[in-house]
Amino acid sequence: MYNKVTLIGHVGRNPEIRYLDKGVAFVSLSVATTEKVKDHSGEIREYTEWHNVVFWRNMAEAVDKYVKKGHLIFVEGKLRTRTWDDQNGQKRYTAEIVAETLKLLSRKENSSPPPSKPPVSAVNNGADNPPF
Repeated sequence: MYNKVTLIGHVGRNPEIRYLDKGVAFVSLSVATTEKVKDHSGEIREYTEWHNVVFWRNMAEAVDKYVKKGHLIFVEGKLRTRTWDDQNGQKRYTAEIVAETLKLLSRKENSSPPPSKPPVSAVNNGADNPPF
């Protein structure tokens, strides 16, 4: 079996780091990917898809520090479906990418420059065993 997702897209909002009871850091954010397709009349149409991405532990802390809304990023990870109960007790499902690798590809104008060697590229950040 093989479960691998690769995205290159723009960050939709600034990351917000959170911590679980045991001090485990995580960040969730959305990444937009846009596809250009020529329709039957020859007109180019753009389709934007939003992806939920979750970063854990040290990678979450690096994302919180270096990644901002509008940055172009490369993300590689695994697709997971998470189940949760809403306020009315209804079972809900959400699909998200549990990130294993992240690379900053560019930054939005007027944002602070990334450091010369940002620690945001990591492989196997413990994502195989997220604490949920």
